[in-house]
Amino acid sequence: MKTYYIHNGTENSGPFLLDELKAKKITKTTLVWFEGMDEWKYAGDIPELKIILTVVPPPLKNIPPFPKEEKKVVSQTILGMDKSIFFLVCGILALIIATLIFNTYQDNRSLELEQKNKQTEFQNQQIELQQKQTDEEKIQIAIQEKIDTDRLSKQKKDSVNNRISEIKKILVVNNANLEEDQNKLMDAKDFKLLRTANERENQINLIEDDIIHWQNEIKKLENEADRLYLELETIH
Repeated sequence: MKTYYIHNGTENSGPFLLDELKAKKITKTTLVWFEGMDEWKYAGDIPELKIILTVVPPPLKNIPPFPKEEKKVVSQTILGMDKSIFFLVCGILALIIATLIFNTYQDNRSLELEQKNKQTEFQNQQIELQQKQTDEEKIQIAIQEKIDTDRLSKQKKDSVNNRISEIKKILVVNNANLEEDQNKLMDAKDFKLLRTANERENQINLIEDDIIHWQNEIKKLENEADRLYLELETIH
């Protein structure tokens, strides 16, 4: 159904159906527009509107006309657009803006989360690398300690074995000296010529002192050797 818009000289109003337009009491000089027209026209120039035009009588001479109260027509447009279309456009724009803001927020959140994940991954890699370095250092320290322990054990074993070998050599000499003095004692006890009794007794005492000395030395060396053999068993 055709609708019409009218212009009162300051603003547009409408749309109106034909009956509604008749109620507006338009005159032939009222500007009217409807869809399909290139420009506004006077109502008197539009054939289908002639039947609803209100005839305005000429003013009476010498009688001033009563002031006519202008009717305020509520504008049905905003910025040249129909209100419903305007609010629809505003709603769409608000939805687009809200969507853009939400998408930007989501993108920022995703970027922030990705950065945090990368940072956490980097920190985990650093911790893992430090742990590996610490483990390697512990292994190297353990290896070095084992080497040092083995070296010290070998040195100690060598020292003990050398001392045992030295003791064995000394024992051979001391046993030989003991055997020699024992033989001397037997000879001194059996040989009685060319000596007085005191000389014989003194010689026997001296030889016996030497025998006791060698016996004590041999006993000390044997005890030391036994202790070293026991110590050698504890060295790994």
